[in-house]
Amino acid sequence: MSFSSEIDVHEELSGAPIGPFHKLLGILITLITLFDGYDTFNPAYVIHYVAQPWGLAPSQAGLLVSSGLVGFLIGAIGHGGIADRLGRRGTLLAGLWIVNIFTLLTALLANDFWSYCALRFVTGLGLGVLLPLGTTFINELAPKRASNTFSLWGVTLGWSLGGVCAGLVGVFLTPHYGWQILYYVGALSIPLTFVAHAILPESPRFLAARSRVEELRALLARLRPERAAVYQNATFAPADSKVPQSTIGALLSPRYRRVSLTIWITAFLSLFAIFGLTGWIPTVMLKRGETFAASFGFGALMQAMSFVGGLALAMLADRNFALTPRYLATWWLSGGIAVLALVFVSGHGINLAIVAIAGFCIIGAQHVLNNFTAGAYETCFRASGVGMELGIGRVGAILGPYVIGLLQQVTGGPDAVFWAIGGASIIGALAIGSLGMATANRLPSADVAPAE
Repeated sequence: MSFSSEIDVHEELSGAPIGPFHKLLGILITLITLFDGYDTFNPAYVIHYVAQPWGLAPSQAGLLVSSGLVGFLIGAIGHGGIADRLGRRGTLLAGLWIVNIFTLLTALLANDFWSYCALRFVTGLGLGVLLPLGTTFINELAPKRASNTFSLWGVTLGWSLGGVCAGLVGVFLTPHYGWQILYYVGALSIPLTFVAHAILPESPRFLAARSRVEELRALLARLRPERAAVYQNATFAPADSKVPQSTIGALLSPRYRRVSLTIWITAFLSLFAIFGLTGWIPTVMLKRGETFAASFGFGALMQAMSFVGGLALAMLADRNFALTPRYLATWWLSGGIAVLALVFVSGHGINLAIVAIAGFCIIGAQHVLNNFTAGAYETCFRASGVGMELGIGRVGAILGPYVIGLLQQVTGGPDAVFWAIGGASIIGALAIGSLGMATANRLPSADVAPAE
C-alpha cells in the first residue's frame, strides 16, 4: 500500500517524539562541544606556568587567553554564510579538523608568547564553527516544545564538561607533565572526528530548504521510524523563504533589527564577563589566599554550576519563548550582584559560594541566550544569526581578559576583576530585559513567516 501526502518539515520535526537517533546525535554534539569547551578554557591554566618564564605583564597574560578568541570571532562570523549555503555537516567537520590539527601543534611547537598566540589564533578559527553550528544543528533537530532543554543536554552539557575537564587536567596533570599536557589531552578529539564523519547527517531543515528530497526522506525515517512508510512517497511543502543575498541585511531588516542588536549587545557584555572571570579566576583566587588546587578548582566549579543554572533556565524558557529575555535578565542581574559582593567580602566559603553563583547565573544564562538566538531566526539564515551573536560576543570575550588584566596592572589589585565583571553582567541584564518589553511580533519564532 502506498502513501502520498505533502509534509511540512517544520511541523514534522516540531511534533516529533525524542527517539534513539535524536539521542545519538545529541550525544555526538555533546562530545564535540566538550572539546570546544575544553579548548576554550584551558589557556587560563597555562598562564600560571608561562607568565614568569616568558616574562609576561598582566595585559600580555590576558592576550594569551584572548588570542584564540580572535580566531573564534572570525570563524564564528565567517562560517555562517558558508553553512547557510553549503550545509551544516561539512562546515562543522571542517571546523573540527582545524581544531584537531592545531591543538596538537600547540603542544608540540608553542615555545614562546608569540608562537603560542599564533597557534591559538588558528585553533580559534575552528572553535568558532563548533559551538554556533552545534547550537544551530540541535535547534533544527529538536522538537520545538523541548528545544532549550534538548540544547542544554546536547550542547551545554558538553561545553560545561569540557570546562570541568580543563580544570581537572590543570589541577592534577599540569604539575607533573607541564602545561603542554592540556593540549595533548585535547588532541583526543581526533578519534571523535572520524566517528562524526560516519554518523553526523546534514540538518533536516537545511535539506528541506534545498529540496534534497531523497536525503530528507531517509533522515526523517531515522528520526521518526514510526512514520517511515509515510515518507517513502511523500512530497514536502516548499520552504517559505530562500537564502537572502545578504544575511547581515536580513538580520538587520525591520522585523529582526531590534532583536538582533539587543542580542549582540547582550552577548558582548555576557562574554566579556564570562571570559574575564574564567580567564582570571585561578590567578585572582591565589592572590586572595586560596591554595593552588583550590584556585584552579574554581574554574571547574563554575563550569559544573553553569550547566545546572542553564538547565534550570532552559526549563523555564521552554514554557514560554517570549518570556525568555526576562528570565535571562534575572539570571544575569543575580550573578552580577553576587560577583560585586566579592569586592566587600572574603573567605574561602564566601569565595566558593559566589563563584558557584557566578557559574550558575552568568555562564548558565549565556547557554540559553545561544538557543534563544537560534530560535529567533528562520532556517535560511539561522546559522548566520547564531554565528553573528557568538562572533560579536567574542569581541567581548577577547577584551574581557585583556582589559581586566590591564585594570589590575593600573590599580594594583584584584578588585578590578569583580567591578568589571559584575558591572558588565548587570548592564547585560538591563539590555536583554528591555527586549522582554517588546511586542510578540518582535520575538519571532523560528521558521514562522511574518504576518503581513
